[in-house]
Amino acid sequence: MLKVGLIGAGRIGKIHASSIALHSGSQLVSVADVIEENATALAAEFNAAVVSTEQMMEDSSINAVLVASSTDTHCDLIEAATSAGKAVLCEKPVDLSLTRASACLKKVEAKGVPVMMGFNRRFDSNFAAVKAAADAGEIGAKEMLSITSLDPAPPPIEYVRVSGGLYRDMMIHDFDMANFLMKDLPETVSATGACMVDSAIGKEGDVDTAVVTLSYSDGRIAVIKNSRRAVYGYEQRLELFGSDGMLRVDNVNESTVVKSTADGVSSAKPMYFFLERYMPAYAAVWSAFVSALETGGEVPVSLADGVNALAMAEAATQSSQSGQRVRLQDIV
Repeated sequence: MLKVGLIGAGRIGKIHASSIALHSGSQLVSVADVIEENATALAAEFNAAVVSTEQMMEDSSINAVLVASSTDTHCDLIEAATSAGKAVLCEKPVDLSLTRASACLKKVEAKGVPVMMGFNRRFDSNFAAVKAAADAGEIGAKEMLSITSLDPAPPPIEYVRVSGGLYRDMMIHDFDMANFLMKDLPETVSATGACMVDSAIGKEGDVDTAVVTLSYSDGRIAVIKNSRRAVYGYEQRLELFGSDGMLRVDNVNESTVVKSTADGVSSAKPMYFFLERYMPAYAAVWSAFVSALETGGEVPVSLADGVNALAMAEAATQSSQSGQRVRLQDIV
């Protein structure tokens, strides 16, 4: 039985706590959070102890740590946990600073302790099916990828101020998905961003609407579209074109009911946000992590994958600000 400590008892931490508790191979034994009442409430729900992060690292009975705290703490906690010999599952992103994230990667690689990034969309059954079909050659050679990811509403401005910007906070999922499906890093990154949804976001120096083009050394192209506002729900679509066909993922709607009358044809809206859309994927992330530890295999999403996605976010941020295409090798 994997004994697990959870750091972070906020919205994402609660999701992970449930995944840990429901898995037959793991047990949530302790919870830490800078807001003690949050830790106390979550720990009580799952019969776990409330501890400090220092106590968690010193507890030799804990085999793994799940990091779901604020982004600026991720690298410090990853390094502390791996130094204590504990495997780590960390929420995205690794850090807001690529320099700090790269340094963390070097330290962790030297320790040889498993660290997995929680890019949950890789574990969505729809995207996983596209990956499997594409890798099996069902659409021939992959040529062009299109990813559309739109939030239903912008986050609070307090969140925007500490998020690192749309490219690091929101589009980083799509950068990782591009890497997952294309099985390579792009050569160049070109980004165009604007503030069209909330002027307060623009005043913070961020964008809320963006398009990024990824160009690969072999000529392949990927296009990512993000917006902080889709009034009808959470837009999550993908198209992968190949020499012999196309693979597509459409939105997951609130229901499959379609009404057809003389007035027209209508269906339900997409699920409202990521909690509804990706809840099964979060459970699959944890299951994959536990499986890797049980079998001694490699974790399916490495810390290096997290650094690569962050490098692409940094390149996109620079491109958006300068109006120039950025070579990824100049960022890494």
